Amino acid sequence: MVALEINGKTYHADVDPRTPLLWVLRDTLGLTGTKYGCGIAQCGACTVHIDGVATRSCQVPAGSVSAAQIVTIEGLSSDGLSNPVQDAWLRLDVPQCGYCQSGQIMAAVALLRSNPTPTDADIDTAMTNICRCGTYQRIREAIHAAAMSGRKA
Repeated sequence: MVALEINGKTYHADVDPRTPLLWVLRDTLGLTGTKYGCGIAQCGACTVHIDGVATRSCQVPAGSVSAAQIVTIEGLSSDGLSNPVQDAWLRLDVPQCGYCQSGQIMAAVALLRSNPTPTDADIDTAMTNICRCGTYQRIREAIHAAAMSGRKA
């Protein structure tokens, strides 16, 4: 049994502690906003925050984060709109297919929390998630828009 603090709520999962956090989130707890992409921590579709750090959950054993605060895309805002990054994503029509977007948003929120006014170079360095559709320019624009909103990500 692994106890996890996710989005401010405690969950108990009857899983092997070596099970990747991604699969505990999706398959055991039903938090399916976090996506599977590559399984080797390269694409970023599975990005969540672990103690405030954007982390690729497909390579994190669930048992290793039992004392951590975990936030998934479902935990950024109660309505999916009130976080300034989510709002900018929608206003600027960032997603094309949308598959990578929850991971992109989680990475962007972490970036803005550590650097509230990033330059294009800062964004390019921090945003290493892969988008098959190539919406990188719109992602950059949305991050700038969220930063300029004056609201905390």
